[in-house]
Amino acid sequence: MNVLNIIKISLAFATAVLIVGTGIVAGLFWHFSHGLPDHKQLADYQPATLTRLYAADGKLLAEYAREKRVFVPVAAMPKRVIEAFVAAEDQRFFTHPGIDFIGVVRAVIANVTNPGKRPEGASGLTQQVAKNFLLTNQATLARKIREAILAFRIEETYSKDRILELYLNEIYLGSGNYGVAQAALNYFDRSLDELTLSEIAYLAALPKAPNRYHILRNEKDAYWRRDYVLNRMQEDGYITAAEAAAAKKDKLAYRRRGATEVATADFFAEEVRRNLMAAYGEKGLYEGGLTVSTTLDPAIQTAADNALRDGLIAYDRRHGWRGPYAKIPDMSVWEEEFARIAQRRPLAGPAAWQLAVVAKVDAQSVQIQGLPGTGDASEGTIPFAEMNWARPTLQNQNVGAAPRGPRDVVAVGDVIVVERIEKPAGQNTKPYPPRTYALRQVPNVEGGVVVMDTQTGRVLAMSGGWSYGRSQFNRAVQAARQPGSAFKPFVYLAAMDAGFSPASIVLDAPFVYDPGHGQPLWTPKNYGGDMLGPTTVRRGLELSRNLMTVRMAQQVGMKNVVAVAKEFGVTDQMGAYLPMALGAGETTLLRMTMAYAMLANGALEITPSLVDRVQDRNGKTIYRHEPRTCKGCGESAGNAKPAAPELIDSRKPFHDPASVYQVVHMMQGVTVRGTAGRLAALGRPIAGKTGTTNDAHDNWFLGSTPDITIGVYIGFDEPRTLGSQETGGGNAAPIYEQIAKEIFKGKPPTPFRVPPGLRMVRYTYEGGSIDEVFKPGTEPGSDGFMSTPLDGSAPYSAIDPTQGGPQQAGGPRRPGLSGTGETY
Repeated sequence: MNVLNIIKISLAFATAVLIVGTGIVAGLFWHFSHGLPDHKQLADYQPATLTRLYAADGKLLAEYAREKRVFVPVAAMPKRVIEAFVAAEDQRFFTHPGIDFIGVVRAVIANVTNPGKRPEGASGLTQQVAKNFLLTNQATLARKIREAILAFRIEETYSKDRILELYLNEIYLGSGNYGVAQAALNYFDRSLDELTLSEIAYLAALPKAPNRYHILRNEKDAYWRRDYVLNRMQEDGYITAAEAAAAKKDKLAYRRRGATEVATADFFAEEVRRNLMAAYGEKGLYEGGLTVSTTLDPAIQTAADNALRDGLIAYDRRHGWRGPYAKIPDMSVWEEEFARIAQRRPLAGPAAWQLAVVAKVDAQSVQIQGLPGTGDASEGTIPFAEMNWARPTLQNQNVGAAPRGPRDVVAVGDVIVVERIEKPAGQNTKPYPPRTYALRQVPNVEGGVVVMDTQTGRVLAMSGGWSYGRSQFNRAVQAARQPGSAFKPFVYLAAMDAGFSPASIVLDAPFVYDPGHGQPLWTPKNYGGDMLGPTTVRRGLELSRNLMTVRMAQQVGMKNVVAVAKEFGVTDQMGAYLPMALGAGETTLLRMTMAYAMLANGALEITPSLVDRVQDRNGKTIYRHEPRTCKGCGESAGNAKPAAPELIDSRKPFHDPASVYQVVHMMQGVTVRGTAGRLAALGRPIAGKTGTTNDAHDNWFLGSTPDITIGVYIGFDEPRTLGSQETGGGNAAPIYEQIAKEIFKGKPPTPFRVPPGLRMVRYTYEGGSIDEVFKPGTEPGSDGFMSTPLDGSAPYSAIDPTQGGPQQAGGPRRPGLSGTGETY
């Protein structure tokens, strides 16, 4: 056989192999093409992007997502980011038709010649897009063939830029980050255009094995892979040798967002999340990429959190020591047991509080150990002066005898809560020695705070309890509680509507109510059991007199009282029963704060809102909360100087403004001469009211200025007495005071707006001489005035204790009646 024949046979054989091979490949493509996902759906691709909540000052509040991702169009991505990923993952991406055949051959040769090593892959960017979007991660030949077919189809349909956009926004880069923009934020706290070359190369190193190359867990491997990417970028001509060398010297710094960039308000954020879930559904919240501008003011939130925490600590300390946090019976293994306790029961409280173990109890001090640190730093001393408050807690929140020494409080093996201190409380005290601590106790009482914009209903801060880590139950919005005397302003408002005035006289005397139907008689009492006799309506509200309130409620009719309560949103359902006049119906702190805000703003309707605006993933505003319109906002007048924007409030009062203002004016007396008189020190008009329920189960204070309304609640989650001496004025009002001092610091007082038609008259009553407001014809000296000067020279209007109706009666009035009163 000559050479020519051999060549002919070889060519024939090669041709046959080619034909057969082509047929096999064609057959495989035909077989695996059936049932493939439609690659054209990528044209409508909208990735699941995270929803972000922002505080009013722009700080990040929370993020919600199934896949943490920030979508960035490829046109907005820095060129160097694209180059890095192409160099690392698909060198010939811009020239191949979907599959890098050179890369495939190279991978096959490498896998054959190195059988013991991990097999090399050859999937280019387009193949990865096909796999990530349209297929599964199943490692089979069938999947690889389908992936190749789809890669060809994708390349035929979409531009290289579109394929890069899909890839760079979808790729998983470890630590829950999807897409290069999200990874840049979470690894380096930078946007894409702020990244250094070293950081870009590191991100491009991650797709191969995100966990293996994590900078914190595997630093050596992470730097090796980053340098590999830099070398590839240099070889492909994207960077110079000098740039590569400089980038290799850079130390990668894993940076979390700083505390100054993040707002902390767990209860607030969770309530926003619940509202968004209700409005947009689970998919919209966790995949919709919403941008939510909330009403949160971080500074006010911090003030509210601190004040509530301080108030709960103060209350808890008054009611004694409940014992150690935990006990370690065998001190020979205290370190192991202490670690288990700390892990099993994480401490919820101020950051400065720590757990420690009592190692020794001396006559006037306690030695503790287990503190953060090593050697001497893990030990400390508690002087008896810093634990002598720890009287034992008794039944009904009473306390036992004061401890005589440390042994009356703690024992060796007790796990206790401590806080490092530098000197005793008080002025001009000598500093303690280093590593001195004070005994602390996590309160078992709870509470809530709401701070609201009086005019708009924007919730500026919300604290739902001692710690979100201890309990996610939000007492500001989820706890239905009796408001007690905090409900009284709405009874007084119904009375003003019915013709009463602040100077009307109501009898503060025994009251008996027969509900009928065989039910027992109801005999309400004043707090403290005292009675003042004939007393002005104003003084009755200032001192929170129960007997006067129920008499007025009976006179004006409970149906009218209920109508007022519903009108102001205190409750949706309320029985027209006389005990309801003393706040026996249940409501929430948020509702009460809203109701007080509408009293203070002159009965302009508001809806409490935690969200100012919601934008979809494309930046389109899909929700906005603002009851007012802005004239001149965003308008242009050509070359003319634009007018200053003006807020136009088209709302009309839904209740008689005159009656509302009379109640608000009387409520200002509560915070000067009444049950919350301590707030007079703030030096500004505050319309407020305290509240204490039956057996002191719940304590309240709500107070409004024309700008800000603050509501405070304190109580146990499982209702029980707070203690016989605990009142809203005693423990809720101080929390209000602490918040108000922070909010109003450096700000001048703002007076309440007086509606037209009222008359201001200088008037002397039990609390002193004041300027009182009257509706025309009801002021002193007018025909419609049914009260008397305090010298008793004229009749006064009273409510008879037996009949409950207004009566003309004579008799002297006693000026300067005084006393304290809280209600239940």
